[in-house]
Amino acid sequence: MQEDLKGKVVIVTGAATGIGRGTAVKFSELGAKVVCVTGHNRAGGEDTVRVIREAGGEASFVQCDVSDEEQVKAMVEEVLKLYGRLDCAFNNAGVGPDGVRIPFYGLTELPVDIWDKTMNVNARGAFLCMKYEIPAMLKTGGGAIVNTASVGGLRMAPGFGAYGPSKAAVIAVTRTAAVEFARQGIRANVVCPGPTLGTELMKNSMESGSSASAGDDNGPPIPMGKLGQVEDIASAVVWLCSDAAGHITGHALSVDGGMADIG
Repeated sequence: MQEDLKGKVVIVTGAATGIGRGTAVKFSELGAKVVCVTGHNRAGGEDTVRVIREAGGEASFVQCDVSDEEQVKAMVEEVLKLYGRLDCAFNNAGVGPDGVRIPFYGLTELPVDIWDKTMNVNARGAFLCMKYEIPAMLKTGGGAIVNTASVGGLRMAPGFGAYGPSKAAVIAVTRTAAVEFARQGIRANVVCPGPTLGTELMKNSMESGSSASAGDDNGPPIPMGKLGQVEDIASAVVWLCSDAAGHITGHALSVDGGMADIG
C-alpha cells in the first residue's frame, strides 16, 4: 500500500478532527499529498495540516462548505492548481445528532431545518464533491473515492430521523457513481463506521448521556463488545483507495464491530 499511494493527491473533507484528521494523517504517512478541507472549523483544518507537515508530510488547506456548489467547484479547481491532478478523495464531512449541537429527534418531531441541514451536508455534500472530483480524476485516467456513510445508513434507529436517511442516500449516490464510471477508471465506495471514539459526535454523545455503547442500555449492542477507533476507519479508507482494493467498487464497508451484519 505504501507504494500505491506515494505521491498521490488526496482530498479529505471534514479534516479538522476525528476520522477526517486521522485519515488525512494516515494518507500522509503513506506518502500522499493531502488537501485538508473543512467548512467552519478553519483552525482545526489548519492544525491538521500542521500535524502532517511537522511529521515531514505534504499538505495544504482549503476551506469549503460542501453543501455549496460554487465552493465545492472552487475547492476542486484549487486542488488542480496546487498539484495538477486528483487521484483520491475521502468525502467525510458530515453532521448528525449528538445530543449537544443537534438533538435526537424521532421522525414526527424532527424540525424541517434539521432535516434540511443534515441532508444538505451529508447527501448533497457527497453528491457535489463527486460531481466535481470525478471529472478532475478522469483527466488523468481515473481515481478512487470513498464517502463516509454510517452503520446508521444501513440500520435505521429511533432518534435518527434525518441522519439515517441521509446516510442511506450517501450509499445510494456512491453506488450510482460506481456503476456510471466503472469502465472509466473510477472506483467509488462507502465506509460505514459504527460508534467511534475520538470523534466530536461521540464525545458530545457521551457527555449528553446518549451515546451508543458496547452493549449496555444506552445504545445498540456492538457484537465485538468495544467501540471503534479512528485508526480502524482510517485504515479501511486508505485500503479502499489503494491498488489492493482495485477490483472493489460500489461497496459499503461496515467498520462497526459487527453492528450492521450480526448485531
